[in-house]
Amino acid sequence: MPISLPICPCQVNPISEAIGAPLLYQDCCQPYHDGLLNNEADKIDGVKPDSAERLMRSRYSAFVLIKPEYIVKTTLPAQQNLLEIKAIESWAKETNWAGLEIVTHMPKLGKRHAQVEFKAYFKTPEGLQAHHELSAFVKVIDKANNDARWYFLDPTVSMSVTQKQPCICGSGEKFKRCCGRFI
Repeated sequence: MPISLPICPCQVNPISEAIGAPLLYQDCCQPYHDGLLNNEADKIDGVKPDSAERLMRSRYSAFVLIKPEYIVKTTLPAQQNLLEIKAIESWAKETNWAGLEIVTHMPKLGKRHAQVEFKAYFKTPEGLQAHHELSAFVKVIDKANNDARWYFLDPTVSMSVTQKQPCICGSGEKFKRCCGRFI
């Protein structure tokens, strides 16, 4: 049964007073979460984020709502088997999330890459803290299905790929000229 939240977690910004009209979870990240998690394990259908920023927001909401499967499935497929789902789940549960601030979104870096600079806020006994990061994303095109999907490029995953090998995103370019610039 879907969770009914009043305001989507990605719409809460604890340092901004300009709230405006934040979106409800059902109108923001829930369609992405439900569309990806309610399908067969190897199948990715449904509603998908149309930009790196939307993917970033949906991933933040997945951390807040403890949906580690979504975090894994929205990471570049070549990196997914290298992620520890229990560690992701544990970290999400142990963190007292407080909100998200998108600092900048660079939607077009080359043919298929984007970056999102963000601050994910969390509460500690010492007060409000922020995890500040510049994340890279790649748009993977599935020519067989005439489909494209954004994925997070995880720089913390140790991969044994050389600069001259084909890129891990399947673009056909050499790793160093494609995703290697961002990992």
